[in-house]
Amino acid sequence: MPELPEVETIRRDLAPLLVGRTIVATRIHASAERLAVTHTPRALERTLTGRRIEALERHGKYLVARLDDGRSWVLHLRMTGSLVHAPQSEAADRFERARVDFDDGSSLRLRDMRKFATWHLVRDAREAMPHTGPDALSGAWSAAWLRAALARRSVAVKAALLDQAVCAGVGNIYADEACWLARIDPRTPACELGPRRVTRLHAALRETLAASLEHRGSSFSDYRDGLGAAGWHHVHVHVFRRDGAPCERCGTPIAKVRVAGRGTHFCPRCQRR
Repeated sequence: MPELPEVETIRRDLAPLLVGRTIVATRIHASAERLAVTHTPRALERTLTGRRIEALERHGKYLVARLDDGRSWVLHLRMTGSLVHAPQSEAADRFERARVDFDDGSSLRLRDMRKFATWHLVRDAREAMPHTGPDALSGAWSAAWLRAALARRSVAVKAALLDQAVCAGVGNIYADEACWLARIDPRTPACELGPRRVTRLHAALRETLAASLEHRGSSFSDYRDGLGAAGWHHVHVHVFRRDGAPCERCGTPIAKVRVAGRGTHFCPRCQRR
């Protein structure tokens, strides 16, 4: 699933191309009608058509297009979704599920192999993202805020980091990477982390998100940026999907376990409880 760095990379690519543009046609293909959450597919097509995009923002893993009628078009790519800007004349590929055409002859294509992506059209963007906390790159997401959030949770710290109410935008890749940077065993109960370790974890999360943004995201599988290209942060990860490889700090083989139902990668020596 695209996480914060991937979605932010897409936003940065698309904002200069979409902001100020008027939608002249919208099409949700028959194979992807569950894409539309707040409206029927045809109603969503009619309602989006004719609207002008005033701003393109992001919160956590959500893209938020602010429209000229005061509503927000909220997009979530889920597991395998991608958004690519292309000429209207370009042929659809086999995984195209929807397209939005603009007044300059360009189009935005949603490609989604698994068909889990969602579109909401709402008055308040928060309606589309209930139980979502502060964005993990925002000023509101401070070390003090994270300490308070983790102190209330007895689940493994990895599970807590995957909770979008705790870390909006963080998923499997960057939770593993941040725990390695902070030298924290991902299985440690979140409420057992002391203030200094939570501060270290907060800094590690910011560091790994910033590094991935610099590399335009991680393309372990389906992720493509807003122009259709792969990111390259996956060649810089420290532990994620490196099970059996030597730890960069101590040489111990990276281990893989399951935490909260997710494959979790860590160094048994550097990240001892």
